[in-house]
Amino acid sequence: MPWRNCPLALNIIGADKVSKMNTLMIELPVEGLPSPSELTDSFPDEARFLLALKLFEQGRISSGKAGRLCGMGRVEFLLAASRAGVPVVDLSGDDLAEEFA
Repeated sequence: MPWRNCPLALNIIGADKVSKMNTLMIELPVEGLPSPSELTDSFPDEARFLLALKLFEQGRISSGKAGRLCGMGRVEFLLAASRAGVPVVDLSGDDLAEEFA
């Protein structure tokens, strides 16, 4: 897998006592991130959205899971994905013709 040689460290953190949700912490080298002056307070939210967007685009997670991953509802995520230029439906030509027949 291509990510095996990536300089990321993935650490599973145990269940949180308040939300009972498992979390995943990704450690990234600072040198690979935008400069500190470009990192806003919303960077973690943006990073979560971009991760969810890419996993959704690849078909690895559903729109509902993608929304939960970045703290949005399913419809809100689908609207944001569309604004980001990611197709939110994947219909073949035959399926599309049947849908609008």
